[in-house]
Amino acid sequence: MNGVGPDDIKIKELLTRVMNGNVKEIILATNPRVEGEATSMYISKLLKPMGIKTTRIARGIPVGGDLEYTDEITLTKALEGRSEI
Repeated sequence: MNGVGPDDIKIKELLTRVMNGNVKEIILATNPRVEGEATSMYISKLLKPMGIKTTRIARGIPVGGDLEYTDEITLTKALEGRSEI
């Protein structure tokens, strides 16, 4: 997207490190837009056959954010990423 491809985000280098090391999990932190979602899915599909756990950071409402201005998708992601306190 926008002229950025797998070589630009160092996918080959990531796969080399995963194959050569004791990597147990890859934590992805991409933008919560279509491009970020596509990149996350692409990387997770490459890693799945290797048995590497792939997760994403939680997304949702920022600290100090006002619920009044929160859209449905952001609220849904915040609820999905919730943790027990």
